[in-house]
Amino acid sequence: MEVTGYAYPWDVLGDPGFVERARGLGVDEVAVALAYHSTRAATPWSPDRTSVIAPSAASYRPVREPAWQRHELRPSTADWVTRPDSGGDAVRLLNSAGLPAAAWLVLTHNSALGRAFPQYTVQNCFGESYPWALCPAQPAVREYAATLAAEAVAGLELSSVVLEACGPLGAIHQHQHEKTDGVWAPAVARLLSICCCAACADGWDGLDAAEVRGQVRGEVQRLLATAELNLTEDRLPASLKDAVLAGRRRSTDALRAAVLAGLEPGPRIVLHGALDPWATGALPGLTPAAADDAAVVVLQNWAPGPGSVDAVAAARAALPADVAIGSYITAVAADPVPDIGAYVTGLGRAGATELHLYHLGLAGPARQPDLRAATAAAHRGPETA
Repeated sequence: MEVTGYAYPWDVLGDPGFVERARGLGVDEVAVALAYHSTRAATPWSPDRTSVIAPSAASYRPVREPAWQRHELRPSTADWVTRPDSGGDAVRLLNSAGLPAAAWLVLTHNSALGRAFPQYTVQNCFGESYPWALCPAQPAVREYAATLAAEAVAGLELSSVVLEACGPLGAIHQHQHEKTDGVWAPAVARLLSICCCAACADGWDGLDAAEVRGQVRGEVQRLLATAELNLTEDRLPASLKDAVLAGRRRSTDALRAAVLAGLEPGPRIVLHGALDPWATGALPGLTPAAADDAAVVVLQNWAPGPGSVDAVAAARAALPADVAIGSYITAVAADPVPDIGAYVTGLGRAGATELHLYHLGLAGPARQPDLRAATAAAHRGPETA
């Protein structure tokens, strides 16, 4: 298995030991966040700070006026970092050290734009806007994502372009101090993640938009009243769900097509996604056409255990043989993965040929043994384990 390690620009530039540590781990590529959402990120390897606070989503490349002057939506400038091109500088530093660099791009997750332009966000069946979630059905959002991606990679030598949130986000999200945990059953969260904005409703072929919103809202209320937190199924008509999902898939495909059209050929396309067609978030549901556009599909395997291993096996069976399967795992969870090396080996046996490792900057000295065990297991491969 090849290993992609994820990092922020300030990890690469602000830690004098980053390159040697990444080389010592044996990562095959470093994915650098060039367009990212708001965060507070620990910096355990920094000699002079403990964290970086990014109050909004931003581009970590220069925001050039000629590229953005005709756009209603445009990214923030990352004025919390000292370099105007911190993303580009990080990529160039890695290249000069002989470490392949990938562009890590987060596309539809932008709370600052969502608050400023609620008309372009995901809106649920109650008419509530999700400010963190830009809706792919909106042409302005697709234009923004396409320009963001093109500007992020411009002029850089890259091994891959990693697309995160290349599709719809939904109801489940860490929003400030989150107070929704343990309230919504999976079926409720899925229905609350259906975007009911006007642009999405236009894609519900043959259905009355007001009636659809009313049916979804009524089903959410019915499910909440059952007092069951483990419900995974709803009672909405299959015809309604098919039409809604078909519209969502068309919008997701249109978003991805717009982004890819603006990229220069060369770097491979790595797509974060999920087999569940209703999935929303950083790894949204794959459409039937998604595999045609990606060299690698990366699955969310942060939760160790049979469920993640089975998901890899299912993806390997469902996706074309020429599309690689990547397993995205974390070494910075609150509870460390028990025997992370064995877990990586199991993912490889299920069909994963790449390990996507989170996170080279966040994982401090206490988590280095896990990083080493994971990369060593990946390089050994399932056949020799």
